[in-house]
Formats: sequence, C-alpha cells, structure tokens
Amino acid sequence: MGLPVLILGESGSGKSASLRNFKRDEIGIINVNGKPLPFKNDLKTFNSDNYGKITTVISKAEAKTIVIDDSQYLMANEYMRTAKIQGFQKFTDIGLNFWQLIKNVSDLPDDKIVYFLHHVETNDSGRQKIKTIGKMLDEKITIEGMFTIVLKTSVHDGHYYFETQNNGLDTVKTPMGMFENDEIDNDLKMVDETIRKYYNLKGENNND
Repeated sequence: MGLPVLILGESGSGKSASLRNFKRDEIGIINVNGKPLPFKNDLKTFNSDNYGKITTVISKAEAKTIVIDDSQYLMANEYMRTAKIQGFQKFTDIGLNFWQLIKNVSDLPDDKIVYFLHHVETNDSGRQKIKTIGKMLDEKITIEGMFTIVLKTSVHDGHYYFETQNNGLDTVKTPMGMFENDEIDNDLKMVDETIRKYYNLKGENNND
C-alpha cells in the first residue's frame, strides 16, 4: 500500500521550498492552486484541484514520490465554489472527498509516497492541527490519525526546519528511530530518502 505523509505549516514557512533538492524525474507535483514554486527550478507540475483528475494522475505517475502542494485548497476551493448553496450536504461532500483522496493513496504500490503539504490552524487553547472546512472532519475523523508521519514547519534565526516530535500542543508524529533529531532541515528529498530507508522502500531516491 502507498504511504501518505502530512506536512503542516503556516504560509511562507517552508513547505513548498522543501522541494528544492528534487530533480525533475524524481518527483510528481500536484499544484492545487497553480502558483509558481518559490525557487528556480525545472520541475514539472500538474495544476488542478479536481479530485478525479488528481487521483488519476497519482495512480499513473511514474515518479515514486508525489507531492500535493497546498492540499487544504482542495477543500477551500470546493467550499468557495459552493458558497451560495444552502445546507450541510456540501460540507459532507467536502469532507468525504478529502478523506477518500487519502484513502486512495493506500491503493497505490508499496513504493509510492504521497506528501500532503497543508496549512495548520491554532485553536483558542493554542493547540495546532490540520486546517479543514466545517466540523465533519474535525468531529467525526481525526485527519492526522490517517497518517503515520506528520511533520510541521518551524522558522527561527532565519532558518527553516521540520519538527519531527510532538510538543504537546500539536499533532506532529514520526515512527520511533526514524529521525535522530526533534528538528531537521526542511529538505523533503532528505525526508523522502529517510522514510524509504526506514521502511526499506524502493524509489527514485533509493534503488537499493
């Protein structure tokens, strides 16, 4: 089964920039809002927020590493398109569509990893979690519970990092022994290689 990985962070905190060390043939990028990547590159992106098209592209992609950049806009864009529609059915549809996309990753080959780059939100008590639309996903499903690996961006002293361990007020988690440090460079290629080595997965970046 394929492996979904969640990368949480505020806008501008280094999520998209973490793709900078991938080569063109090592990664497939789903660009939900079609915005340019924040570094010079020759990476190819597929621009769409259509669940059906995204699922098809992911299933047929030759690259073993797939990134859905700013995946929260899959929900936000669907909400805005249906903003004038009354009732709660639209929220059910929004939640179901996003849940199904994550589940579809499980149907992929074992060596495929799909990274969901997603915004984070903070509640009144200071706890951070994945940003969603409506209450269905929050009340009925803990989205982070569908992921074994959840990283979160952090920025300090002009440097950008991924946090690998829970601080008591977020949903960060990684398997025991996968990462040596609580904070690592925001280099998604390095993260991908580490995950593949840990689970003994083959791919573009680990052909052993």
